[in-house]
Amino acid sequence: MDDPLLLARIQFAANISFHILFPTITIALGWVLLFFKWKFTKTQNEAWMEAYRFWVKVFALSFALGVVSGVTMSFQFGTNWPGFMQTVGNIAGPLLAYEVLTAFFLEATFLGVMLFGFKRVGNFWHSVATFLVAFGTTMSAFWILVLNSWMQTPVGFEMINGQAHATDWLAIIFNPSMPYRLTHMILASFLTVSFLLAGLAAFRKLKGDHSEGNTKSLLTGLWMGAVLMPLQAFVGDLHGLNTLEYQPAKIAAIEAVWHTEKGAPLVLMGIPDESTQSTHHAVEIPKLASLILTHDPNGEIKGLSSFEHTPPVAPLFYGFRLMVGVGLLMWAVSWASLWIYYKKPTWARKSYYVLPCMTFSGWVATLAGWYVTEIGRQPWLVYGVLKTSEAAGNVSPTLITTSLGLYLTIYVGLLLAYISTLFYMAKKQIQTPSQETPL
Repeated sequence: MDDPLLLARIQFAANISFHILFPTITIALGWVLLFFKWKFTKTQNEAWMEAYRFWVKVFALSFALGVVSGVTMSFQFGTNWPGFMQTVGNIAGPLLAYEVLTAFFLEATFLGVMLFGFKRVGNFWHSVATFLVAFGTTMSAFWILVLNSWMQTPVGFEMINGQAHATDWLAIIFNPSMPYRLTHMILASFLTVSFLLAGLAAFRKLKGDHSEGNTKSLLTGLWMGAVLMPLQAFVGDLHGLNTLEYQPAKIAAIEAVWHTEKGAPLVLMGIPDESTQSTHHAVEIPKLASLILTHDPNGEIKGLSSFEHTPPVAPLFYGFRLMVGVGLLMWAVSWASLWIYYKKPTWARKSYYVLPCMTFSGWVATLAGWYVTEIGRQPWLVYGVLKTSEAAGNVSPTLITTSLGLYLTIYVGLLLAYISTLFYMAKKQIQTPSQETPL
């Protein structure tokens, strides 16, 4: 571990992995809170406000950790990756500035009203504040994903003396992969929150909380998961087709297509071996990869051997299958839980033991997908423009290792504290059982 480039990459991966967990929750949870407020305003059913009061605390905790962990990432642009801003800072700088303005001046300002202003500003203005926070979290995600998408499919610029200069900001913002990445990430956030809602609500039911507000949280989460999971699969297919067009080497690595072939099989599982360019113990479905990616069972898929620069195969191969596998499990659990709730209510308690285990399943799928996206871009930092090795700074491996160790220690502690706090809050929130039948 004396390679500063590898250490710098691991450190940034650790930071982004920890940070992304919390925006993945706050992006969607803000809109869920707005939904709770809308239902309360419409029905005057206090159960919706009961749900709101609990989940706004979860939002605040997640928002705080997201902001703190996001700040540490920005430091690394100047320490570990000075070549990034030196080369593409004219484009990345303004986009990051828009994200900061959105996050700190919109979200942070009205979050205080959300938390403490209900009795001070009235229901209407409190709802407005909730909307602005939800809108702010989404716009913050929008600008980050604009930058990330541009790094994957860079357009709308020209290189002058080794620096990127914008020639068309609309092309930069609405670059070829941005709509797919943005939609895929927003849906991932909603699915993450859907199982967070369902998991904690089921945990509360197991502890004896059969209040109406808790039941509404549970059903909101289950319905979100059941409706959005098929939509996410559709968007994921569109995203894959877009990636095939602009980053075919990434697709070849994901599918372990070593050599260009027509009618390529879909490898469900196996052990990819880059040294022999083969997949050991492969379980395949003939021609399915070509059918999915080209909509033609005999369609041609370029293999890794036909590209000059290729990403590492194993992380993409396994990461993609982990993402899809967890997604299919979320799909099955949400549909099965709803069927049990409405058709077999006497079985409902059994499903409550399953849902808490799925509480953070969205995190697993999101991280797996994020690794596929980012590792699949290698060896490029900005695809076809700037290599990762060209952006790295001259930092001592000892310094990076020391700071990495400190980061990991703090992150593990914070993550354990966050998860334990959520379940502590869930137990503390338990109300006296209402007249609702305790399913």
